[in-house]
Amino acid sequence: MIIKKCTIKDVKRLAELNKQLIEDEKSDNKMNLYELEVRMRSFLEQDYCAYYFMEDANIIGYALVNINVDPLYLRQFLIERAYRRNHYGKRAVDLLLQELKVDSLDIEVLSWNEVGMKFWEDCGFIERSRYMRLSK
Repeated sequence: MIIKKCTIKDVKRLAELNKQLIEDEKSDNKMNLYELEVRMRSFLEQDYCAYYFMEDANIIGYALVNINVDPLYLRQFLIERAYRRNHYGKRAVDLLLQELKVDSLDIEVLSWNEVGMKFWEDCGFIERSRYMRLSK
């Protein structure tokens, strides 16, 4: 597996991967692909860098990282469905940490995403706070 830094030319594919992430984590984000593409472009033009994880020249996942905070903030992370349960996720996290040259990284996991929570705990992340929302 290799990691490749994305460019603004990758916005469309990144938006497609982001849509899959939204579906998989059962997020309440209702953005369509066009809206996700616009948002991704904005991320990349400001404080974020995106990275593809690749195996045999195939994109198998991505990460979106805010590089202008300390510690860095991993906003989005996805391994494509067909590649899950084969340790690609853990390898991708390790590659990302090497690429970013950090040993500390912040993330958020939706509280109902038990699979995601278990994955991140298995990667060594520990819960530090609870983000809550009042929604009437």
